Amino acid sequence: MERVVLGRTGIDVSRLCLGTMTWGSQNTEAEGHAQADMALDRGVTFWDTAEMYPTNPVKAETIGDTETIIGTWLARRGGRSRLQIATKISGAGQAAVRDGAPISGASMRAAVDASLRRLQTDYIDLYQLHWPNRGSYHFRQAWRFQPKVLDRAQIEAHMLDVLTTARDLVAEGKIRAIGLSNESVWGASLWLHLAQVHGLPRMASVQNEYSLLCRQFDTDWCELAAVEDMPLLAFSPLAAGLLSGKYAGDVTPDRSRRANTPELGGRITPQVFPAVAAYMGIAAEHRLDPCQMAIAFCLTRPFPCIPIIGATTLAQLDTNIAAADITLHADVMADIAAAHRLHPMPY
Repeated sequence: MERVVLGRTGIDVSRLCLGTMTWGSQNTEAEGHAQADMALDRGVTFWDTAEMYPTNPVKAETIGDTETIIGTWLARRGGRSRLQIATKISGAGQAAVRDGAPISGASMRAAVDASLRRLQTDYIDLYQLHWPNRGSYHFRQAWRFQPKVLDRAQIEAHMLDVLTTARDLVAEGKIRAIGLSNESVWGASLWLHLAQVHGLPRMASVQNEYSLLCRQFDTDWCELAAVEDMPLLAFSPLAAGLLSGKYAGDVTPDRSRRANTPELGGRITPQVFPAVAAYMGIAAEHRLDPCQMAIAFCLTRPFPCIPIIGATTLAQLDTNIAAADITLHADVMADIAAAHRLHPMPY
């Protein structure tokens, strides 16, 4: 497995990141451990989780269970230094975590300590803000997005509170780096500006959705990520399974994500299946596995990009990890570009 440096952190990570959000809901602890074993054996040492996981759906009674499963794996297997673990603090509006309280320096410190206990480790490599307090356009909110008109001084005070706490947590050895998730270009720019002006930790990365079906990142974010060396940790590179083709014909296989969330977080639209068919056709024409093509596409981007791969079964995980060895030739990329022009924003 190829390795890359995570932005300007100096942290060496695998080219693919293992997503774990199904561990504790769609996957049992034993299944999560089996996925962890396979990932490590194949060189995928960068793992992503969050305090609110598992998802599909998020439940108050299961909050933290995914981190706990990783922690029991670490307790049994050891070798913490082999891994680079990323987790996240939930923010405003997630009622199952701290009654939906917004992110603050104090809540971040408490959340870090709780995650460390569940993970059974004494440090987190990358600690991410799951979404900004001021809201965002992600998860299909772009269709009705209106920036919240808040006092800029209030926003900056919040950011400085978080960055100052991050500085202290780094000094204490509890986190190595801090990052963003579900953030905007404006927000990321302000985070970077304040860190530079005040000598505080720099936001290392951003975890936003990105796939053949969701390419909001390809314009302003693309420029910022490339110039500022802020890698995209691309979540849902298979568009919640749509790009595998398993939902083609509007079906819902047993044990699939769609069995629990029929609309796949707003991804099921009249436009999505024609788009999926186009990409499935490209994969078939070029004799590529559609999942591997979709993940390999993320690795071709003109900005630093680390796809987060997730799976329900070991067979799916095996296929997804193998995408790191796939090279998409010019004719494939040309066909993908043509399909994107025909199906630019299917959900």
